[in-house]
Amino acid sequence: MIKVFGHKSPDTDATLSAIIWAWYLTNIRNAPATPYLLGEPNTEAAFLLGHWGFTKPEIIADVTADDRVAIVDTNNPAELPPSINDAQIISIIDHHMLVGGLKTKTPINIVIRPLACTATVMHDMMGEDLAGAPRDIKGAMLSCILSDTLEFRSPTTTDHDRAVAEKLATDLGVNIPDLASAMFAAKSDISRFSDAELLRMDSKEYNVAGKELRVSVLETTSPKTVLDRKASLMASMIGVAKEDGADQVLLFVVDILKEEATLLVPNDLVKQMAEASFGVKVSGDTVVLPGVMSRKKQIIPALKL
Repeated sequence: MIKVFGHKSPDTDATLSAIIWAWYLTNIRNAPATPYLLGEPNTEAAFLLGHWGFTKPEIIADVTADDRVAIVDTNNPAELPPSINDAQIISIIDHHMLVGGLKTKTPINIVIRPLACTATVMHDMMGEDLAGAPRDIKGAMLSCILSDTLEFRSPTTTDHDRAVAEKLATDLGVNIPDLASAMFAAKSDISRFSDAELLRMDSKEYNVAGKELRVSVLETTSPKTVLDRKASLMASMIGVAKEDGADQVLLFVVDILKEEATLLVPNDLVKQMAEASFGVKVSGDTVVLPGVMSRKKQIIPALKL
């Protein structure tokens, strides 16, 4: 049995792409596979599991040397189980920059394409086989694209991502604005999460100028709900960074509708990084970054001290 999973702090693409690819391996490639998660899915992903009628995949903490695994939506060892290099990695499907550090026991298939979403990559890899996919699999694919492109607002969106999404929506009889609105409403509901959970919910680990950073993004249609908690969130950054072996947590609150990000500025390190990275002048404990919506394309490449 092949274990299929994405990154830690699973978002919609990591959650549903694992389900999509496990279906494809099992039903088309005759290679039995099961999707897994490396943590609780975010609120949007949890909503979509129910919306399309999926059972939430089992959450696992690690893998063994006996496990055969297919990795989706990441190629970064820091986002994968501690023993990932002991496992038998058979494939990687991704749309992020190549990080390096993964080791395989044999040559494998690696597909990394400059598209907004892993599900778009899978769409192309499946080709005509996708025609026979059930409604829930096609719906999952559409949802991944709408999530990662923020309904085509993100600068990572390509014409191909949009075309694939519109084709799937037509096939399914789904109204894209209606589905996206429901998804973003679910994503914006953070009421039941602690500060620490919010800081880790959609986060990735990076080293920038010798500093270990946890770069967190909260995409929402209700940024005020998050920013009303900024004092406690900034206070919680200290404990989260210490527990996770990081020097600093960066939190970007992305306003989906206004197409801008607000960065919380708890200390001089973040102030210096904000000013050096984005060419802004910081005078308080937040700074607005107009047009910034994508961690992959606009935040991570810009970060410097």
